[in-house]
Amino acid sequence: MKLLLDTQIFIWWAGRSRALKQGLRDLVSDPTHQVFVGAASIWEISTKRRLKKMDFEGSPVGEVVNSGFSHLPISPEDAEFAGEIVWDHKDPIDRLLVAQATRHSMTLITADAAIRAYGTVPILWAG
Repeated sequence: MKLLLDTQIFIWWAGRSRALKQGLRDLVSDPTHQVFVGAASIWEISTKRRLKKMDFEGSPVGEVVNSGFSHLPISPEDAEFAGEIVWDHKDPIDRLLVAQATRHSMTLITADAAIRAYGTVPILWAG
């Protein structure tokens, strides 16, 4: 299974937060699954940390590597698809995550109710 971690899920993973349920933690840890963290999530974490809206210890890129996850770059096609999604949701990071999960046949792990409500991308609910 190809899994894409929402930004919040990656933050919970990196911080060893109990907010990430053990069943999902086990799923992400399973070596038979490919786990991805998007460039958009790295950008979001770095920006919020710079603005002092978030604490994140160390390098998000380093955490992706140390966790054995794969990076998911933003392609022009991903960006175009995200911009064209008919969805009354203005968060560009969320739009991009949904677009990438859709285009790359991934299951998105999220605790974001707006993403869950969108309903057209496979979701594992972490809320």
